[in-house]
This record gives sequence, structure tokens and C-alpha cells, in this order.
Amino acid sequence: MATLPSAVERARAKFMGKLQKMSLFLLRVSLGGLYFYAGITKVMTPNWSAARYLQGAKTFTWFYQALLGSSLMPLVNFLNEWGLTLLGVSLILGIFVRLSSWLGIILMFLYYFVVLQFPYVAPHSFIVDDHIIYSAGLLVLIAFSAGRIWGLDSWCAKLPICAKYPKLRKIIG
Repeated sequence: MATLPSAVERARAKFMGKLQKMSLFLLRVSLGGLYFYAGITKVMTPNWSAARYLQGAKTFTWFYQALLGSSLMPLVNFLNEWGLTLLGVSLILGIFVRLSSWLGIILMFLYYFVVLQFPYVAPHSFIVDDHIIYSAGLLVLIAFSAGRIWGLDSWCAKLPICAKYPKLRKIIG
């Protein structure tokens, strides 16, 4: 015979649910602030370029050197500046969180491979560095649909276009 949960168990479950939501919200907004600041400072800095960072590539040097020596460098700079800025805005507002988080993970791995000198990333880092941690945080946001927790993804999911194309809900947030 199954027993009903006690009032204490129900209160604990309710508290844990609120704690989980608050934790995901704080992770989303704090990562958003970090990415927004990293991007907007690049946007606001005249003549900022990713060239110096790419010149120090330790892994896949052929790829990063090809970017450096090509006409793609203005595009690389634009994607760096605005990719980080818009990722930050997306996370802060909680809109298109799943899509922007996947793109953010790709960006973090592109940054990661520049500094990776396997198995060391930095003098005190063995395989894992801040780029991996940021990627893991973004993966958590994807897994828990964090944009729907006090974010605009919950509103966006109710739009008629999402009702017409339900797969769109899974892609954007």
C-alpha cells in the first residue's frame, strides 16, 4: 500500500523546486552578464581584433593561421564581438537560450583549441579550463530549458508560430 507524502516531504519538494529554478536563473543571468561584457567591450573598443589571440594558437594552428591570413578576419572579428554580445543578451533575457547556448558552446571550443597544448591548457590547468566550464554551464542551461524559467522563452513557446511548428520550440528554447 502506497503512502501519501507527508506535509514535510511536500514542503521539501516545493523548496527544492524553487531552489532549482533560482539556481538555473542565476546561472543563466550570470553567464549572460559575463558573455555580454566580454562582447560589448570588444564592440566598443576601436580596432579590436582577434588576430593576436589567433596568432598564439597551439592546436589546429593550420586552421587558425588560415583565418589570420585570409579576407575572413573581418568576419571573425564581427562574429567574436557580436556573437558574445548577443549570447549575453539572449541569456540575460532568457530568449532563444537553447539555440544561443549551442552556438556559445561552439564558440567556447574554438577559443579552447587556441590555448590548448594537450593535455595542458595553462600552467595550472590539465585539460579543463574556463572555456570547458562555460561550455558545461551552457549545457546545463540547454538540458533544463533554462530560458523558460523567468525568461522570454516561456512566452515565445506560446506564440502561434511555435504551435504551428512544435519542433521550433525545441530548437530555440
